[in-house]
Amino acid sequence: MTTTALVITNPATGEKIADVPADDAASVAAKAARARAAQPAWAARPLAERKATIVAFRAAVVAELETLAATLTAEVGKPLAQSRNELNGFLGRIDFFLAEVEASSADENVFADASTRERIAHQPLGVVANVSAWNYPYFVGGNVFVPALLTGNAVLYKPSEFATLTGLHIDRLLHAAGVPADVFITLVGGGEIGAALIAQKVDGVFFTGSAATGARIAAAAGPRMIRLQLELGGKDPTYVAEDADPKAAAESLADGAMYNTGQSCCSVERIYVHEKIHDAFVAAFLDTVKGFKVGDPAAEGTYIGAITRTPQLAVLEAQVADAVAKGATLRTGGKRIVQKGNWFEPTVFTEVDHGMLLMQEESFGPLIGIQKVKGDAEALALMNDTRYGLTAGMYTRDEARAAKLLAQVNAGSVYWNCCDRVSPRLPWSGHGDSGVGVTLSRYGIQTFMRPKAWHLRSP
Repeated sequence: MTTTALVITNPATGEKIADVPADDAASVAAKAARARAAQPAWAARPLAERKATIVAFRAAVVAELETLAATLTAEVGKPLAQSRNELNGFLGRIDFFLAEVEASSADENVFADASTRERIAHQPLGVVANVSAWNYPYFVGGNVFVPALLTGNAVLYKPSEFATLTGLHIDRLLHAAGVPADVFITLVGGGEIGAALIAQKVDGVFFTGSAATGARIAAAAGPRMIRLQLELGGKDPTYVAEDADPKAAAESLADGAMYNTGQSCCSVERIYVHEKIHDAFVAAFLDTVKGFKVGDPAAEGTYIGAITRTPQLAVLEAQVADAVAKGATLRTGGKRIVQKGNWFEPTVFTEVDHGMLLMQEESFGPLIGIQKVKGDAEALALMNDTRYGLTAGMYTRDEARAAKLLAQVNAGSVYWNCCDRVSPRLPWSGHGDSGVGVTLSRYGIQTFMRPKAWHLRSP
């Protein structure tokens, strides 16, 4: 019998890193059966024991942080400093889940009188399918598998094919920390393995990726009436009002647009600037972007790395061509960097409008459009002119003004004088094509459990 291999390639150089044995439909089904059999015993363990395994896993991540960061950089093209940032941020998320899981999963006594008591218990879903993403594999994967394991679920984990080696590191460290081999099982492969996983008898599907793939998963999982969490794309807008400091806002938003080479669902993808400070903002924004170091992701000081997926280069080129054809002004960048691997210049357009692809379709790369507006009403209308609704922000000195506008924006997360920020203490969710369900916060722990209502009456 021949085992299919998944080829792992460095997107910065185009060179092959490794061949990894891949799963097939039969192995996916066998692994799902193993997880189903193993889950009850895991759920029966005291919470303290499950927490101890995650504490040990955290310690292992700390011990191997440089190795893990180097692997992440090699297979996704993320600058090394940003890989380290992700891992350090992941530690904080683990700490949050460890600190909050007991209170989030404890029984709740909600009513009592002379004869009747009412209680809410929280039970694990059972077997969870975690189809993860490549752009932040520790963040988006850890938002699922850490609370899922803590609350007594078994996890069938499929890392993105573009972050497979990172997924295998996670698998190895969890098992070494004491999570049983059949309670956390990794599946290796591309979209066909993800589809085979979704087809198994699971109790919840947690996916991070594109809206198109999310819609297919929803169609497949919906009739089965199981828990469904879809963390999808964004076309995240920010409005810079006339009272904002144009230089400070520009520096913040350039980072929000270009960090991780723009490959984030919550990257700033549309900027609206009040006409009174538009030119000053654009000048400062261009100065900041032109100062970003583009180069070898493994080199210290690199800020802009490689594009992870080769097909995304064509998406960026199409958006650039469309914008130019429709009258936008290209201020910097605009084309591939011709060298080995997948590279695209940091690109900024002005004189854009909503008839252009770069203001409507997710770019997922170092590409941004800046549009001049007359005031709050116009900015709000444009911010809501999208099928997405993940994040949105406003820069102004007036908190009340920001609160009034942001309350009307259709987005799961809103920012005042900041952007591209995620906190474990706050829920992560979206409107429209940005997805359904919630991760992070106490809500994101309880999503891995189902409530059971107890009606208790004394005889």
